[in-house]
Amino acid sequence: MTSNAVIDVADLTKVYVTDEVETHALTGVNLRVDSGEYVAIMGPSGCGKTTLMSILGLLDAPTAGTYDLAGTPVAALDARQRAHFRNRNIGFVFQSFNLIGDLNVYENVELPLVYRGGLSRAERREKVAAALENVGMLHRMRHYPAQLSGGQQQRVAIARALVGDPAILLADEPTGNLDSANGEKVMDLLAALNARGATLVMVTHDARYAAHAKRLVRLFDGQIVAEQESCRSEGRVPAEGPASHCVEVKER
Repeated sequence: MTSNAVIDVADLTKVYVTDEVETHALTGVNLRVDSGEYVAIMGPSGCGKTTLMSILGLLDAPTAGTYDLAGTPVAALDARQRAHFRNRNIGFVFQSFNLIGDLNVYENVELPLVYRGGLSRAERREKVAAALENVGMLHRMRHYPAQLSGGQQQRVAIARALVGDPAILLADEPTGNLDSANGEKVMDLLAALNARGATLVMVTHDARYAAHAKRLVRLFDGQIVAEQESCRSEGRVPAEGPASHCVEVKER
């Protein structure tokens, strides 16, 4: 693996065993994501997307295979080291925002830095302000999640993911709870962050949103069945299903 790779997984396998029944969620997955890439992962429900994202985010461990994150072999880390490494290297954006209702916008974004420790209050304030400015939500820093629209809450969630300057941003269906207008705004924001150097891996069911990425990875039955470069051009999106070609958008 070269130093340019942020994510490098080889022969990744995940097997769940319950009541003597084995479920192979992932089988022999090989994936590399270089610094500054924007990768979308698509596939039908149950194909292993969430399992793969959980492993990439150090929330789960593979049954077999290797995973190097930012040059560090993940298997060599114990539970405490994994939590420490996750806090410093990975930012998460979830479909359901996962903001804490009793905390205002500033406090929600500051929280990962509080857990990290080692930063003064002034240093945390500077980082939080910069993250909120980056997503256009600095003027709402004293508001609470219930006072924000869904699109605004997701912007705050993205600021929280970015505040610690992670090596990679993992977005799991970031537009799933948004209407199409707010969904497009969030996708435009993610594209802008990538243009400024952020490394993104996103799971989505929507081919139109997948077209924002620079590379598309298709999962099917726990395996990568196709990879393709971006379909980004006016009126083109990735084809549905395990195919690996672009199709024209049909007007409704």
